[in-house]
Amino acid sequence: MAKIISGTKIAADIKNEIKQEVAELERTKGVKPGLSVILVGDNPASKVYVANKQKGCAEVGFISEEIKMPDTATTSDVLKEIDKLNKRADIHGILVQLPLPAQINKNDVLEAILPEKDVDGFHPVNMGRLVAQQECLVPATPSGIIELLKREGITIKGANATMVGHSEIVGKPCTLLLLNEWATVSICHIETRDLKMHTKDADIVIVAAGVPYLIKEDMVKQGATVIDVGINRITADKASPELLEWRKADFDVKGATLIGDVDYQKVEPKAGFITPVPGGVGPMTIAMLLSNTIKAAKRLSK
Repeated sequence: MAKIISGTKIAADIKNEIKQEVAELERTKGVKPGLSVILVGDNPASKVYVANKQKGCAEVGFISEEIKMPDTATTSDVLKEIDKLNKRADIHGILVQLPLPAQINKNDVLEAILPEKDVDGFHPVNMGRLVAQQECLVPATPSGIIELLKREGITIKGANATMVGHSEIVGKPCTLLLLNEWATVSICHIETRDLKMHTKDADIVIVAAGVPYLIKEDMVKQGATVIDVGINRITADKASPELLEWRKADFDVKGATLIGDVDYQKVEPKAGFITPVPGGVGPMTIAMLLSNTIKAAKRLSK
């Protein structure tokens, strides 16, 4: 049976470490880290994510603020808010909650954030520094994945790793981080002809495709480390009998459950390490966002 990697526990450990760093920064420099989140529109999932980020800030002692903008806001409106935040000494981290309404130019918005305040790590300058192995702010989910591997003592150096998914948010930066740790990396995506060929011999399989049950037990080798980044909401009417039984409590209370991209019940007995969904990579994303914010606050208050 696989060792289940608890992102919830590791994220709690990281938050405790950050809490101590915040106390030290306040003691030595009189600085309290400040994070500002811009939320455009009323996307329900985005509201939940922003609330979780604010809760995380409160737990570690950050100042946090939310700037709400209507879904009719223009690119220019958002750029004006970012410009104000760039100039504020009490704000060390700025993030714009994605996705944005269609009329807003996402690239213009992300590039307007000062790279040293870009705690999401999406600015081209931070991406370029990541490629060049220079000090930078790294996207939170990929850095959370590497942190999970390291804190569980899983060897990355020399390992064969397969990254399923090549998004700018997870797949590409995660691939770069694995390369920087000296893994040999295969990258798979929607046009990959034979996914199983790339996953079945990998020591580490990371999946961020948004496709439930994509990774089956015959696609991973015995003892592999499987990191599931997928979050798929399954309602009771779409659930298999096995899933209805396994997540009965969820379906009884909420009428739905969250599962990843890995067929967990079948892959878990074969894997050496595996992350659950929920409670795996998800909590790490918030923890690493907070980590980026304290890093930014320390640099900006030198």
